[in-house]
Amino acid sequence: MTISAALPRLHRRFQAAGFRSRRRSFLASRLFDVGVVLLGVSFLVFLMIRLIPGDAVAIMLGANAEVTPERIAEITTRLGLDQPIFVQYWRWLGGALTGDLGVSLWTRRPVVDEILGHMGPTLLLAALALVVGVGLAVPLGVVMAKLRGRGWDVALRIGSVIGLTIPSFWFGIMLIFVAAAVAPDAQLLGYESFLADPLANLTRLLLPAFALALPILANLARLLRSAMLDALQQDYIRTARAKGASETSILFKHALRNALIPFVTSVGIMTGYLLSGAIVVEQVFAIPGVGRLILGAIAERNYPLLQGAILVVTAMFVLVNLAVDLLYAAIDPRVRR
Repeated sequence: MTISAALPRLHRRFQAAGFRSRRRSFLASRLFDVGVVLLGVSFLVFLMIRLIPGDAVAIMLGANAEVTPERIAEITTRLGLDQPIFVQYWRWLGGALTGDLGVSLWTRRPVVDEILGHMGPTLLLAALALVVGVGLAVPLGVVMAKLRGRGWDVALRIGSVIGLTIPSFWFGIMLIFVAAAVAPDAQLLGYESFLADPLANLTRLLLPAFALALPILANLARLLRSAMLDALQQDYIRTARAKGASETSILFKHALRNALIPFVTSVGIMTGYLLSGAIVVEQVFAIPGVGRLILGAIAERNYPLLQGAILVVTAMFVLVNLAVDLLYAAIDPRVRR
């Protein structure tokens, strides 16, 4: 092989090696960031839980007349609550790294089992809210861009601003009032297992899904409107119009396809917010998800359960954002530089 023929091949190999190196470096950097975030969150949560007023042992024993200082000291020692906070954290972190998040103080069941038992309703609610939010944001964003400056555009933009400012739990309460007035006999609160009755499950989750999806819907519709307006001003749109393409084809085939790139990225990021927003909405609609589990753990000073549940929710939030970053880097290689 001549030198002139070998040099291009060698150059391509170096380029491929550099590409793989940047990809591995980017992935390692993001995984390191995820580890640091989870470690920091776990310590802050551990510290803040210990600062909540009230003693877990006193709440567990209640107003029992047989409670004595010796009994309180015995339980405190058994639970390890008499140790310095850093020792408690170190022991808990060691268990968490092996998948052991401890035992619930009240039920004596493993925390992992408690969380998994409440994860189904939360994931179903978040998924349905995502479907509602994205399913309505796309047509609304397109309509707002198409009717730019007209009455409907102004009205929808005002509505989107209101949707961003209204808290989900307040909107959920208003939905309950309205639904109760329209259908007094309807079962609006509680939860039905999807496996037992899929139709009843979706019916019960529809109102909380709307409440949870409102800020996501408002944000995504505004974002898509802006992206659509940018796309509609590009040269390829003028070329398509010059070739006689219909407005429907220009909107949905040419402009929407390009406007969906930032839209999809935002959808991934907001999926993480759905998980955190479900905490309050679950309480309003009496859905036995992870959100209600966390609120109950706070009231009971159930330290292991509270720490484990918050860590799991945070990990899901961080991993969703990591997936979005990796997807975005795959779409746009400049992000890896």
